This record gives sequence, structure tokens and C-alpha cells, in this order.
Amino acid sequence: MRNLLFCLLALCLSQFAVAQLPPSFASSAIFQKDPLDRAYITPTRIVWTSDSGRNMIQNAEVLLRPGVGQSDMASTPKCSMENRGNAQASIILDFGREIHGGLQLIMGMGNSTQPTQVRLRFGESVAETCSDLFPDWKVGFATNDHAMRDMVVDIPRDGSMEIGNTGFRFVRIDILPANRKVVFKEIRAILRYRDIPYQGTFKCNDERLNTIWATAAYTTHLNMQEFLWDGIKRDRTIWLGDMHPEVATINYVFGANPIVPATLDYANFMYPLPGWMNGMSNYSLWWIVIQHDWYMHHGDLNFLKTQKDYLTGLVRQILAKVKEDGSADLSGFPFLDWPASPNAAGVKAGTHALIVWALQDAIVLCKALGETGVVQECEAGIERLRKGVLPHNGLKQAAALMSLAGTMDAEKAASEVLSVGGSKGFSTFYGFYMLQAQAKAGHYQQALDVIREYWGGMVDAGATTFWEDFDLEWARGTTPIDAMPVAGKKNLHGDFGAYCYPGYRLSLCHGWSSGPAPWLSEHVLGFQVVEPGCRVVRIAPHLGDLEWAEGTFPTPYGLIKVSHKKGPGGQIESKIDAPRQIRILR
Repeated sequence: MRNLLFCLLALCLSQFAVAQLPPSFASSAIFQKDPLDRAYITPTRIVWTSDSGRNMIQNAEVLLRPGVGQSDMASTPKCSMENRGNAQASIILDFGREIHGGLQLIMGMGNSTQPTQVRLRFGESVAETCSDLFPDWKVGFATNDHAMRDMVVDIPRDGSMEIGNTGFRFVRIDILPANRKVVFKEIRAILRYRDIPYQGTFKCNDERLNTIWATAAYTTHLNMQEFLWDGIKRDRTIWLGDMHPEVATINYVFGANPIVPATLDYANFMYPLPGWMNGMSNYSLWWIVIQHDWYMHHGDLNFLKTQKDYLTGLVRQILAKVKEDGSADLSGFPFLDWPASPNAAGVKAGTHALIVWALQDAIVLCKALGETGVVQECEAGIERLRKGVLPHNGLKQAAALMSLAGTMDAEKAASEVLSVGGSKGFSTFYGFYMLQAQAKAGHYQQALDVIREYWGGMVDAGATTFWEDFDLEWARGTTPIDAMPVAGKKNLHGDFGAYCYPGYRLSLCHGWSSGPAPWLSEHVLGFQVVEPGCRVVRIAPHLGDLEWAEGTFPTPYGLIKVSHKKGPGGQIESKIDAPRQIRILR
């Protein structure tokens, strides 16, 4: 029965809609249309070749010209790669930005009618394409864990071939047989993506912030695959806590995309009560927060009603763990993020605050559902929890959650913990909540400075998407991700990382790092949802040191457009264009 229900669910989801069958298919055939689109990307530069004056690689510049995807026998120039004895022909191509997908090879006529073995290495950095595999996780080595990115394949003479399904920006090709010549007419990346408009926009007089906003939005966009993933090279799966910054980005950039309710439904099926989402109690708390934010932005009461049984059951499961003295032990893995993990006391304090936050959001949802009894239970549970507030133990992650949950004074959290040391102690995931807590305390300028320094530090190092983890110290004196590794010098991708992401296992496109996009839209442009479905929206811009900012925000009724500019006295002059169904507060 459970499998049947899941099949019915899958068939009902919009991304699995049955397409019109081609005439050659029987009418009873099982035919599912791919929910994603494809585009072909021409390389933007040749990073490196192994040729050292022996003409082993000729006409490589041909690969930088847009192609048509068709092999031919015309005498037009083609790129040839030829091994001379044991001297190997190799090339590394840069496709300009992070991509999810594979590689298309359009072949010419080589010197053998037999298939040729080549080694293909996809890399999120140049150095990753030069790395070797290690069977376990280890700094300095790469893996094929979650996606095949290092492989030996046979490629044909003439014809074409498509290979790979991973996250990458760079590709290295090594010809393996001795004295073998291979000819390429075209080498193109295959971008697999959702063809959806960027309805939300952000622009200001600081191009660094514009780049960061766009990079954050693109990071989430690439992870909008069949379902909402955390990473396109590694963690190609659904992690409920990691989803929250991605859902915030979707709300402010893409609007009501069906991938979010589909992913939440899938999660409910995969992790039925009394289990926890992903086996982690904190991620069940984030599930509630995501449901709240989705409802507030889109007002989809019909979808919320489908979540009622799981929501009320989960809430009561949480409340059963809250004791009279305000302590709570939810069991499961009490996880905030990996950099916070060594600070066990801080993690416990942050988890306690996250319980309060989730129950506060559950009250909003249960009121909408008419579940007055559960509302009263939540209110009583929060009252108990406030007796057991724990110290943050100097952990920025904990202080941020405590501020946002209202269990710690916002100004005290910001001035004594969050804004101390600038971006020191920030992380790609919980950095979003640190920024949110700084905004709650009115520390808008400090938050802007952190965004420029921390997320901007990744951009400076060659990032076109934001990473699973980052520390500014990693970037000091190291090789950036878009440069060849240098002997005796640490490289930014392969020589750092910890926990489950040492070395090249570190994902350089991780959705949980996209927080600056929704933060800049919410606090600089000032879009704040007050009532479910954006019936009431407050416009409260905070420009900090910016001279102007403008952008758009998708709502169920259409776009809200704003333009903010500082006047002669520093006051903000705003122009607002909103759908008539929305009441705007200032």
C-alpha cells in the first residue's frame, strides 16, 4: 500500500506529468517527461595542455567556438590530441561557471577505427581535475562518492557521445593508449536545469553585492533538480534543515515553484513519524519552519491542509520531550552545522532555541488549520521552555538562534557575540541566521560588511556558486579554484575541509550557502511578509552605506517593484509599485 501511495504521489507531481506520446510509442507505454531542460555550454578558455612544443595538441582553439552538435567529415579545422609514445596528450577546459550535467563529445576521424580509452575528470576546481581518487575521505584526494566525476571511458571515432552527471566547472581529458590520435570537432558541457524566470531581482550601487546576490540565487537554482538538493556534486539528496536557506531564496527569487511542496511531500513519505527528518530531530524542527515560511509567502492553505496530520503529530512528538523545568531532549542527532559541532554546550543551547522557534511557527500554522487545541499545547510548551534557556557558550550559531527565537535579547546577542570579529566564526549555512539576527538588532551595516567579506571572499577565490564550507583563512596565500595547482603551495579546494568534506569532497555548490540573496531582498530592499499569501507586505529598506538599491519581489498577485535612494540628508526616498490586492505598510 505504501509503495502504491508513493507511486500515485509521484504521478500527481507536476514535474512527473505524462507527456503526449510520440506515435511510435504504444498508448499504454509508461512515458515520463524529463522535468528539466538542457542547454549546451561552449568552453570559455583552455586552462592547460600537456603539450610542450611537440605539437601533440593542435587547433585547441577550435573548442572555444560555439558548435552545432553534429559530427561531419568536412575538412574544417578540428582539435587533435595525439599521444607520442609514452608522452600523454591532456587538456583542461573551463566552462566559465559551475554547471550541473555532463559532457558532449562530437568526434572527428582519429588514427584508429577502434574505440579509444580516455580518462575524464570533472572538477569544481582546476585542481580537482588534476587529483587522484582515494577510497576514503582524505584531504588532498578526491572521491566518486555520490556522483561519478573521475572515470575511464571508451569513446568512438566520428559520431558523438554524452557522458557524466555531476556538478563541475572544469573538465580534464587524458588520452590513454600510446601513439593514439583522437580528433574532437566540439566539446560542450550539458547544463541540466529548470528553465524558470528569476522573478525576484536585486541591484544596488555596489557591484560586489550584486554579484553575491546573483551567485547565491544561482547556487539554489542549480540545486533545483528533480527535487530540491543540497549539492550537485555531493549531497545530491534532500536534507530538510539544509533546505531552509534554499526555500528562502526560492521565495524571494523564483516565487511559488512546485519543487518545494513536492520535496516536502517526498520527505514526509521517506521519514514517517515517529522518526525524525533525515534521522535528525533538528531537521524536523526546520521542516516546521519551512512550512511556516512557505505558507506566509504563498498562502496555499490547500497544501497546508495536506500537511496537517504530519504537522500535528510532529508537534505533539516534540512537546512530549519538553519537561516542566524547561529542558528538552529530542534524541536524534542534535546538529546545527558542522563548524558548530565541537561546541557541544553551544549546540545544545541553539537546539533549545530552535525548538522555541519551531513551536512559534507551528502556532501560526495550527491557527490557520483551526487546530486550537494544538495551539494551546504549543503555547504551554513554549512557556515551559523559557524556564530552561541555556547559555550560548560563545557560539555564534547558538546566539543567532536564541535571538531569532526571542530567548535572548537581540542587541545583546549581536553586540556581544554575532558582530564581534566581523566574519570570524561565520559559516556558509548558519551565516544566514547570523545575518538575520544582526538585522533584528539593527546591525545592518555590520551584516553588509560580513556579506562583502565572507561570501565575497569566495567570489574573490573564483567561486561562481557558494560552497559547503569556507574560512577566510583558507584563501590567504593559496591557489584559487580557477588556477592550476602549484607545487609546494596549498590550493584552496584540496588542502582544507573537515568532518564529511575533507579535500576535494568539499562541495563548491551547496544550497545551504545561498542566504545572502534572501537577506539582501528582505533587509536592503525591505520586503517583509506580514500576512499569509503576501496580502500585507511591509517595505522597510535599510541601505547602510549604499547610495541606492532597487529590485522586485514575486508574490501570488504579481511583482512588487521598489527603488530606494538616499536623499541629501540621508533619508531614504522610495518608489513602490505593488499589485492592488496587496496592502503595503511602511
